[in-house]
Amino acid sequence: MSRNTFFSDCKYLLILWSTQALSQLGSSMTGFALVLWSYSQYGSALTTALLTVCSYAPYVLLSIFAGALSDRWDKKRTMLLCDSLAALCTVGVLGLWMTGGLRMGHLYLINALNGLMNTVQQPASDVAVSLLTPREHYQRVGGLRAFSSSLVSLLSPVCAAALYGLFGLGAVIWFDLATFALAALSLLLFIPIPKAGTGEEAQESVLRSAKSGLRYLREHRGVLDLILFLAVINLTASMFNAALPALLIPKGGEQALGLVQTCTGLASLAGGALAAALPAPKSRVRVVCNSLLFSMSTENFLLALGGSLPVWCVAGVLGWIFIPIMNANMDVLLRTHIPVEIQGRVYAARNTLQFFTIPVGYLLGGVLVDRVFEPFMAGQDPGGVLCRIFGTGKGAGAALFFLVIGVFGALSCLPARRDKHIWALEEKNSSQ
Repeated sequence: MSRNTFFSDCKYLLILWSTQALSQLGSSMTGFALVLWSYSQYGSALTTALLTVCSYAPYVLLSIFAGALSDRWDKKRTMLLCDSLAALCTVGVLGLWMTGGLRMGHLYLINALNGLMNTVQQPASDVAVSLLTPREHYQRVGGLRAFSSSLVSLLSPVCAAALYGLFGLGAVIWFDLATFALAALSLLLFIPIPKAGTGEEAQESVLRSAKSGLRYLREHRGVLDLILFLAVINLTASMFNAALPALLIPKGGEQALGLVQTCTGLASLAGGALAAALPAPKSRVRVVCNSLLFSMSTENFLLALGGSLPVWCVAGVLGWIFIPIMNANMDVLLRTHIPVEIQGRVYAARNTLQFFTIPVGYLLGGVLVDRVFEPFMAGQDPGGVLCRIFGTGKGAGAALFFLVIGVFGALSCLPARRDKHIWALEEKNSSQ
């Protein structure tokens, strides 16, 4: 496969990918800046975690119906409309901040509205990628998407912290709106997205269409079990994300949080580059399982026991270096097994099942850190064993919490390695 052939076959996909990635950078910078703003205002892991809970609640509750609508609606119009409404929500945040009226309640409501827009936009975007990508390029495109996601993870905390520190929250939001405008104009003017489906799905009721996505998963246990495995991983990862500011900001300041997230971004960037460059592995299932086991068995324990910025940075690198490779192989497994004409419905059902644990994890992480682990460590003897291991003061409880989720995350990877239905996907994949 020559490079010229790839660029020729995927030229519209590459425009979509690059401009959407830039817009994602702007959105991620705003999200990071709002975390800094909310933690500086309230100093609570739970208060900050609720931002993500509000974003994911509509995503989880309504995804299954949004996928049915996505399969019958024009993909391009759907993406443009949802992104535009989300941009209006961002304008609302800017207006409230400029008038001095921004409160956490406003952010919770706006994040819920953004989550609703993403609920409809995401399955349309996923199907658009399949429509614009020939099957033989799935591996490389999956790697490119992992690479751009990693690049966003690398740049967003650095750029957001710089703009936020120098010019305030408003500068971050203005950059977000500029990147949205570029992505929207590129999609509107330069990217033709083919039609998907036979037209029969438009004759079905939304409820019947939604059920067809669930029916597909019920009849294809390998795909379903893989999604449920990722749901457990997402539970651990979201508790991790909720607790990370509560560990790093008290112990090392906002700069420590930004630096650790920069290191995770660098590791993800390297992993994304590898995912795009490497040939197809002999076993995609083994890559998925082993990557997650390595990540869960390293980062959480080092964060819990390290106690210093260099160790935290190493933890971020080890925890994220293989995640883009895992995501690329997971993406290929799903795209090659799910027919494109029902991908919107199946991906939406996947979103409900795989991502419902994210708001649960953020809520659990925030509550457990604020109400259980921090008070528990505050009551320990400063000369005791636990304080010698996890430290004293604010952040010690979060360190203990990372040890707990490290054990939970590593153990949750083991059953998937012995799941015969997941391994059956490998046999079907190799026969195609």
